[in-house]
Amino acid sequence: MAQPSLNIGMVGHVDHGKTTLVRALSGVWTDTHSEEIKRGISIRLGYADTVFRKCPVCPEPQCYTVEKKCVHCGAKTDEIKTVSFVDAPGHETLMATMLSGAAIMDGAMLVIAANETCPQPQTKEHLMALNVIGIKNIVIVQNKIDLVPKERVLESYQEIKEFVKGTVAEGAPIIPISAQQKINIDALIQALDTYIPLPEHKLEKEAQMLIARSFDINHPGFTYEEIKGGVIGGTLTQGSFKEGDDVEIRPGLKITSDGVTRWEPIFTKITEIHAGKSKVKKAVPGGLLALGTQLDPSLTKGDSLTGQVVGIPGTLPPTRDGFLMKLDLLQRVVGVTNESEINEIKTSEPLMLNIGTATTVGVVTSARKDLAEVKLKRPVCVETGAHVAISRRIDSRWRLIGVGIIED
Repeated sequence: MAQPSLNIGMVGHVDHGKTTLVRALSGVWTDTHSEEIKRGISIRLGYADTVFRKCPVCPEPQCYTVEKKCVHCGAKTDEIKTVSFVDAPGHETLMATMLSGAAIMDGAMLVIAANETCPQPQTKEHLMALNVIGIKNIVIVQNKIDLVPKERVLESYQEIKEFVKGTVAEGAPIIPISAQQKINIDALIQALDTYIPLPEHKLEKEAQMLIARSFDINHPGFTYEEIKGGVIGGTLTQGSFKEGDDVEIRPGLKITSDGVTRWEPIFTKITEIHAGKSKVKKAVPGGLLALGTQLDPSLTKGDSLTGQVVGIPGTLPPTRDGFLMKLDLLQRVVGVTNESEINEIKTSEPLMLNIGTATTVGVVTSARKDLAEVKLKRPVCVETGAHVAISRRIDSRWRLIGVGIIED
């Protein structure tokens, strides 16, 4: 399998079939964490890769598949592109995880179940998140059509059309499918191939990778000689990495001494690169990567480096423990039953901020009508001009209220 060329996000309300759809498209069940299996919902970001293929004999859309042999005529299929799926949790308490995933998406599937009225709370919130983060390439998936009569499928279709009016998803194709029964998957692949184009990658720039996961791949009982360094996973936003590169990770390691806390960058070497299901010597932007490193695996276990940034030493953006941002707030709170108006941000107010794959809390030290200065509980590595998804604590939950652009 070649290196994936783009990341496609799976977003939508809890239990609308996102993870089942990933399995239908890739053969991979992305809920692998024990608590996810027990509860039947996604908690962490899930990942899977697949190859979109096309039969040279069959007509459209039947020619689109993920199988190496056409299920209709038996012909050998041709590769179109390799993609990575980012499966974001739909539960309202996991909005921060969804926003972290959205930062590495090139396009998205908005999954909406036909057996429930549209919109459900997190359907609304996730669509607003795509809008805030700037993801414009969207395919709407009307799932679970096998569970309802034809009349309900048509009614659900009209509900979806009405729901997306005036949003970033207006005009996006709506593909009716059953992920469970693998009905209409060929038409969905055709829509994804058509409406989510390959992004333009900045290969000439210095390498920069957003960390979305980090792992300790060693098992109990390994001998000293068998132990491997920590693994970091994410996506290159620009530039390229090759095996053997020395890299820097920011903000890095938290160090507390004599009551003073500081963050020190971590330096290590890339020992191997996995893109898709293949080991490669060089990685470029597109899809999800896993980098083997010489890091102490205790530093990478349990996603402990999620939200950090990797690059060639001396080339990364500054580490900031605060910044000034220009505000663009929504008119109303979404994802709740009673959609109240959003009041202006106030001094001393805590906000949840999503910047790239990082999630941190910022306390507002100064607020004006369209500007807010924040002091961060956990620093971030980020450029001036970066977008920030802003959430406010409302009724014991963090709710998306707008976007900020870092000015200083």
